[in-house]
Amino acid sequence: MKANETNFITLLRRRKEEGILYVIDAYGAYLRSIVARRLFAIPDQVDECMNDIFLGIWNNIGSFDEAKGSFKNWAAGVARLEAVDRLRKAGRKIQTVSLDGLELAQEDAKLLALVEKELTEETKRLLSCLGEKDQELFLRIYVGEEDPKQVSKELGITRDNLYVRLARGKKKMRVLAGKRTEIL
Repeated sequence: MKANETNFITLLRRRKEEGILYVIDAYGAYLRSIVARRLFAIPDQVDECMNDIFLGIWNNIGSFDEAKGSFKNWAAGVARLEAVDRLRKAGRKIQTVSLDGLELAQEDAKLLALVEKELTEETKRLLSCLGEKDQELFLRIYVGEEDPKQVSKELGITRDNLYVRLARGKKKMRVLAGKRTEIL
């Protein structure tokens, strides 16, 4: 029996290959677009995910209910769930990669040290327009990532005063940075 729009679900439920072939032809591009949108970061997984989707449709066609919605929407739901599962699996693999055996090349370490030195010098230049206490605030809050509440308590100023000083300091640094770009 040849599959068409009216009988392909029946063929799928009877485990006839023509039914899944019809799904691949009629809905494959639509399902691939759903998967590609979700797996854009790992495009090499799209084909494997598509295979799993068609296998999922084949194995779970019994759960499809025409009264609840169209086959297209049901298949799209299967595709979304499979793509999300694939993303979760990829995320777990990425998180479990060990960096113990990884060594930076000597040139990379030198480059990293140079970049860090330049950033430190630039930070000092930017902070030079501030008073000593404000410099300490900026270094502790933005570089040291300390809690503003704790810093204000240790320095004996209110939290509101701390935020005002930070805002004024940012404004001074923007003016200083703007003058430097005009000179360049």
